[in-house]
This record gives sequence, structure tokens and C-alpha cells, in this order.
Amino acid sequence: MYPEAYVAFLHEFHTTRDYFECHEILEEYWKEDPPEQRKEYWVGFIQLAVALYHQRRGNGKGAKRLMSNSLHLLEANRSVLSNLGLDDEAFLKLLRMLKKKMAEDMPYESVMLPIKDEALLSLCQEMAQKEGLTFGQESNLSHTFLIEKHRLRDRTDVLLERKKQIERKKSRGL
Repeated sequence: MYPEAYVAFLHEFHTTRDYFECHEILEEYWKEDPPEQRKEYWVGFIQLAVALYHQRRGNGKGAKRLMSNSLHLLEANRSVLSNLGLDDEAFLKLLRMLKKKMAEDMPYESVMLPIKDEALLSLCQEMAQKEGLTFGQESNLSHTFLIEKHRLRDRTDVLLERKKQIERKKSRGL
């Protein structure tokens, strides 16, 4: 009923709290559609994850900007939120509260997205249990790799792809 990537996003968001991975999962899914058919609400979810990633690592400026963008996109697509199994009113209220906390430079706190579809919630909880994780656990603020993943991850594939694109452009004379 729900896209597999969205369920994976919810799973990561509420268990590992790996917001960088949440971003990667949904961005890959979002890019599967041709550019003119891409759904902007997925960008809203991606920006929510990245805003929390930045807030958790103390980048207030980035967190505020992305949270504002996320809220704008998701408010504009409010009708989709219910179709994604969320309580749209509670979800947007949560985003407004997060935006306010970020504007006041409040420290990061783990949050739960208001999943109203019991089947979706059960699915996410079962996924967590199968992996030996606790659905809704707090973020581990001492986990350096989780906090600094954008700097510490293996970027070999990304760098090779970038090099390949540069070579392709050179060969076409661009």
C-alpha cells in the first residue's frame, strides 16, 4: 500500500535515527520518477530528515533553513499526508514546533512522526523488532558515525560516478 522506500524511511527515522540514511532512501526513490513527474512532498520529507541531522550536529543555520522549506512543502501537500498514513494535523503541528525550537536554537530531541494507520505502525514496529531495535528509541548522541555520517561515510562510489560523468562530458566536448 505504501512505497517500500517510505516504509524504510519511517523505520530508520524511528529506530536508528539515521537521518542521513533517511535522506538517501527517499532521495533515491524520488529520483526514480522523471524530473517533471517528481513529487515535491518527498522533498519535504527529505528536508525534514536533513534538518534534524543538522540540528543534532549543531548546524543551526542549515537546520532552520531546511525545516522551513520542509514545512512549506508539506503544508502545501497536506492532503497527501493522510494518504501516507499520517495524522496530517498532528504532523504539521509537530513540524511547526520543530521549526520554533530550531529558531530558538533549542537542542536536538528525537521525535515521533504521528502515524495514524495502525497497519503501517505495526509494520514499522515489526521491522524494528526483526532487527533487534526499539521503535521510538532516542537518538544515540554519542554515536560519532551517526552524527557525522556525511563526512565519515565511504564515498568511493560517489567519487567514481562523479569522475565518470566528467569523463563523459569531456568525451562529448562539453
